[in-house]
Amino acid sequence: MMHRLLLIAAAVFGMLALWSCSPSDNPPDIAATSSVELVRPDGSYPTVPLEKDEVVIKVIQSGVSNLQDFATVAEGLEVNLKSMADFARRACTEGKKPDFLLYNEFPLTGYSFGTRDEKLQFTIEIPGPETRQLGEIARDCDTYIIFGSYARDAEWPGHILSINTVIGRDGEVAEKFWKSRNVKRLGGAANEGEIPTTTVENVRDKYRARYGIEAEFPVLRTEYGNIAVSTVQLDPFVFAAFAMRGVEIMFRTATLFSPDDVKATARFHNFYTAMSNITFPVGSGAEALGGNSLVVAPDGEVLAELPGNNEGIIEATVPIAAFREGRRIPRYPLEVVDPVFTQYVDEVPLNHLDLPPEELPQTRGDMGDLLDKASRWLNP
Repeated sequence: MMHRLLLIAAAVFGMLALWSCSPSDNPPDIAATSSVELVRPDGSYPTVPLEKDEVVIKVIQSGVSNLQDFATVAEGLEVNLKSMADFARRACTEGKKPDFLLYNEFPLTGYSFGTRDEKLQFTIEIPGPETRQLGEIARDCDTYIIFGSYARDAEWPGHILSINTVIGRDGEVAEKFWKSRNVKRLGGAANEGEIPTTTVENVRDKYRARYGIEAEFPVLRTEYGNIAVSTVQLDPFVFAAFAMRGVEIMFRTATLFSPDDVKATARFHNFYTAMSNITFPVGSGAEALGGNSLVVAPDGEVLAELPGNNEGIIEATVPIAAFREGRRIPRYPLEVVDPVFTQYVDEVPLNHLDLPPEELPQTRGDMGDLLDKASRWLNP
């Protein structure tokens, strides 16, 4: 398993994301887009009143047990939930009281290997029994809890979803953030396959029809600031869209990431950002890839960091009221770059996973074959 993780990691840190801007083979639905105000023309953005001037972010950096390593899924979930609860108790009783608790990408399920049918066994439903238990912790601590997970949904049969969940101070699910897109051509020329999870990008039209265009880049407007959550890596266009929508604190979850990407994203898009990465077991050979979770200010300053592959908790205070005062969204030169952007063609069109359940790719190799067949660049 670790060998495969190392291969994935090597590809992640050696790649550049394919940045998308051409929406599909068909012209964009201008009417659907223009009928909803996604970005205010004067650079301001919607908010709700702040409850206090400063908020405390705590990032939990921890290892995770893969569900497929247990005799039953229920046993694995019980172990991982206990770990999450133990860290939350520490975070809520040591240092400042947190307003946000951020976990990594897979604290409940871990990363599973195998076919699609096999992986679907190691997913959760949101909301479900796990979010209800985490909701009790959120209420007791009076904090938001943020975590990623593999998930399944009856509305999306056969799909493996990568979702970041925000549980509110009342213990209820406040928002579910789908992953916007997966990086393509992860294995490069070696063609070791493609990530087969379902994202907004690869079922965009159906996603939009069900949840609305605002849900493609949702912003949760809280009494502690405007927040969003993402697992996307090395993709500045995605974070630019969130920034245009008025995000003030960008929470990020990862299983492997680049700290430089987190620092640059905060600075380029003028928001606070926090990243939680997993840790790897000692002796796994992957220790160098774990940890290094951090919180970064809009000027790129690191406010808190947990170097190395160590479990622990970091905290940072965000002066949200002072930050918000007089703030506008970033000033992107879209009119300057428009001549180039207009002619750019995405390699893979939208909606490439909008398929009947029985036709969804079972493996990374199958996903790679699907992208090859759909590729505009390989099949001009």
